[in-house]
Amino acid sequence: METVIVVAGLVFEDGRVLVTQRKKGGHLAGSWEFPGGKVEPGEPPRDALVRELAEELGIEVTVGEIVDVAFHRYDDAGKAVLLLFYEATRTAASSAPRALDVADFAWWPSSALVPSSFPPADVGVLAKVRARL
Repeated sequence: METVIVVAGLVFEDGRVLVTQRKKGGHLAGSWEFPGGKVEPGEPPRDALVRELAEELGIEVTVGEIVDVAFHRYDDAGKAVLLLFYEATRTAASSAPRALDVADFAWWPSSALVPSSFPPADVGVLAKVRARL
């Protein structure tokens, strides 16, 4: 089973966290998740997160410390993910987020962070995100 290294950004603003919705037609379509994506071969994870947030949402971020790490096997997809969650902050020069390569995005308060909305690999970090909010 292939293991994919994935990065996700925890972007907090005004007591809310940024989430994105997966596009239709792919694995876990319609699920909400923290924005990010696959790390390319040889790419540093922090650089991958900066690239992914620019591609998906058109935002510029600085990447802070790692908040959590998760490993999850998706037997239905024949792959496993090693997911690195980083705190990220939009830069002063960043534009507002827009859905460029995601179905949608939203700023969610702590009360909206329910496990059933997220892929299984993201559920473990929810308590830390709620505590940060």
